[in-house]
Parts: sequence; structure tokens; C-alpha cells
Amino acid sequence: MAATLFHITLFFLLFSIVQSRLYTLPQPTIQLPHLFSVADFGAIGDGLHYDTAAIQATIDACHSAGGGHVRFPPGTYLTATVYIKSGVYLVVEEGAKILGGTKLEDYPAESRRWYVVLAENATDVGITGGGVIDGHGMKFVKRFEEAKNVMVSWNETGACLGDECRPRLVGFLGCRNVRVWNIRLNEPAYWCLHLVGCDNTSIHDVSIYGDFNTPNNDGIDIEDSNNTVITRCSISTGDDSICPKTSNGPLYNLTVTNCWLQSRSSAIKLGSGSFYDFKGLVFDNITIYDSHRGLGMQIRDGGDVSDVTFSNMNIKTRYYEPVLWWGRAEPIYITTCPRDSNSKEGSISNIRFINISATSENGVFLSGSKAGLLSNFRFQNVNFTYRRWTNFPDDLVDYRPGCRGLVKHSPAGMIMEHIDGLELENVNMRWSGVIQNKRWNNPLDFLPSTVNNISFLNFQSSSDSQ
Repeated sequence: MAATLFHITLFFLLFSIVQSRLYTLPQPTIQLPHLFSVADFGAIGDGLHYDTAAIQATIDACHSAGGGHVRFPPGTYLTATVYIKSGVYLVVEEGAKILGGTKLEDYPAESRRWYVVLAENATDVGITGGGVIDGHGMKFVKRFEEAKNVMVSWNETGACLGDECRPRLVGFLGCRNVRVWNIRLNEPAYWCLHLVGCDNTSIHDVSIYGDFNTPNNDGIDIEDSNNTVITRCSISTGDDSICPKTSNGPLYNLTVTNCWLQSRSSAIKLGSGSFYDFKGLVFDNITIYDSHRGLGMQIRDGGDVSDVTFSNMNIKTRYYEPVLWWGRAEPIYITTCPRDSNSKEGSISNIRFINISATSENGVFLSGSKAGLLSNFRFQNVNFTYRRWTNFPDDLVDYRPGCRGLVKHSPAGMIMEHIDGLELENVNMRWSGVIQNKRWNNPLDFLPSTVNNISFLNFQSSSDSQ
């Protein structure tokens, strides 16, 4: 009994010593980010007077202090290009709006740097806050048209070439550790959110809206950038919603999940800029609504595509104006061919379509080329419902850009060209209310001379009339 009391006493003595020492240990200090308000540096926020100098001064002060948050309180901040620097996060609060200028002199001399908000060669940067960044896109409409707006082009000034000479909204060029979240990006005059040569980027809970009649107002363009994650985003744009492309380097490790997309062009499109390879892309749990195309690849410049998975998707595609906008209501559109006589042909391989349900006004189009085969494609647990509800013609195949352009061709459930290796497992095609059009009673359209190694397991084709 005495020994037991001794051990109990010893335990409590040691516990009290340890506890007292724990309480005397130095406690870690939590370093809160530096917080700077653009209002403290003279920003007015009335939407009429330019706040560019005040915004840039705030960013510069935050960067000089070692980084932190630049706060935009409620108001509308009209600005020319502003530059985010390393360690700085813009916090555009609810009720606050950064509004892009509409004059050529609002932007740098080089057209490649035409952005409302721009970060160049920066690390640990981002945008958040629940507010809005607006590109003033409607101010760049030269003439409103029901089918497709005619846009202002600054090429008339000699500032750049082509008909796409307008400023983008937000750009991160050559940056690392980029984070964009809880922000609304509205009405870009040209591309909306652009990543170029970036590494380790996270984009989540972002809402993007671009006028549905405005061309080239892409949602998110991921160019030559690696290790990118996009999730819980809602994007509705006239042009492509999410568009990976390669111009000066490869693109790998892109993951897109839990997004809602709508586009008058392609909801998801790889290319058409495709000079380098794409590898290791995953698109999962995505809803595509009333788009001209669902899932697309336009490989035109010699880069190869491999190891891409599309899974757990609901897709609805429809016809829009058939000449001015690329697309023919295809739920899935995969093409590779040279852009012009000076271009190379790239190949597309190891592509998976798993657990996909699509309702569309046209069928799937899989078109490789002689030196750019499509190989090792797999469709698993895929349901296609084909029906018509618009009055646009359905007798064209669209190879654009380049290649063969628009070509007369009867529709089919799946058109195939230049393929080596295609598996269809648990694939169902159902025609709803269109079987009376005899051109729509063909599930598969291909020439045996260009398509090899196809396997079917539980493939079904039916119509309402059966």
C-alpha cells in the first residue's frame, strides 16, 4: 500500500513539473499578413476617375514590406494596367469592383502585356475577396449582332496585328505559386484569366461571365503552364470556357473538377495552339450546358496529346450560328491535322471517357490524320442521346481552323477517321424524335481503310420508334 501511494505521489509530482515547464516554453508567434488599403493611398473608387496610381502605390508598399494583402473596400476602381508583385494578394471585397480602362493608352506598349491586372515573374501571388474584376467588355463592341458581335480592334492603330487586338482581363506570366479564389471575373474584352508559363497554380470558387455574343472572350486559358488545379468554378462565355494550349513549352498535370461550364464555342478545348505536348490532364465531375461543343481537341501545330481522362460528366450541346462560330453541336470533338502547309501533325493517344451522359444535336467526331493518328481511345459507361431542337442545318462537318474547313457530310452517332485502337464498353446511343430523318439512322460512320482495332462490349443503339 505504501509503495502504491509512493508511485501515485511520484506521478503527480512529475506531471506538475512537466506541466510547469510546458507553460514556460516560448509560444510560437503567428505572423499576420501586412494589410494595406488602396483608400489609404488615395483611391477614390467612384468609377469615374482613374485610381491606377493609388492602386499601384499600395501594391508597391505591400511588396516592399515583405508581402501581404492589398484591400479594395466597396467602390468601383477605374484603372489602367496594374502590376501585382511577389508576395502580394489583391483582396477585392464584396461590393468592390476593379474596372478596366477602355483606351489604348491605358495599357503597355507591347500588346502581349495588355491586361487590366498583370503579374510577371512573380512568386506567391493571388486574387480573392468576393468582389468583381470587370473588363468593360461591352465598350469594345463596335456593332451588336444577333449571331456574333463585331468588336473594336486596335490593329487599326498599328499596335498589333489581326482582329483580336483587345486587352485581356487578368494575366499571370511566368509566375509560381499562384492562387485565385472567391472572385468574380466579368465581361472581358478578350481572354479573361490567362496563365502563361506558370507553375503550381490553384484556381477555385471563381465565377466567370463573358457576353455570349462576344468572340474570343475565353474563360480560363492555361498556356505552357504546369501543375494547375481548377475546381468549383462557374464559367459562361461566348468563346471557350477552359482552354489549355501550348505555344512555347509543354503543358502537364492539369486537373479540373466540380465545374459548371457554358460556351458558344467549346466548353473544354485543347488547342488550337499546340506546338508542344500535353500530358497528364484530368477533367472530372463537370456539367456542360447548352454549348456549341462539349469536349474538344484541335491539335494543329505538331504537339502530341497523351494520358487525358474525362470522367463523371453531364453534357448538353446544341447548334448555334454554323459559320461564324466554330462547332457543330458535337458532345465530343477530337481532331488532329496540320494548320497549314508549314505545320506538322501531332498525335493523340491514351484518352479515356468514363461515366459520361450527353444530350446533343449532333454526334461524336473523332478525326485523326495520316501522320497524326488517334490511338488507344476508350469509352466506358457512356450514354449518348441524340435529338434536334434548333433549326440549323445538320449536314456539315467542321474541321476548322485550317485543314479542310467546313465539309458536307451526313450526321452519325460517331464519325471516325484515322484511328488505331478504339474500345467501346457499355456505350449506348439513343435517337430521340429524329429517326424520321434517314440521315440520322447511322450509329457509326467510318472507312475501314483508316480505322483499325475497334472493339465493342455491350454496345447498344436504339430510337424512340423502336
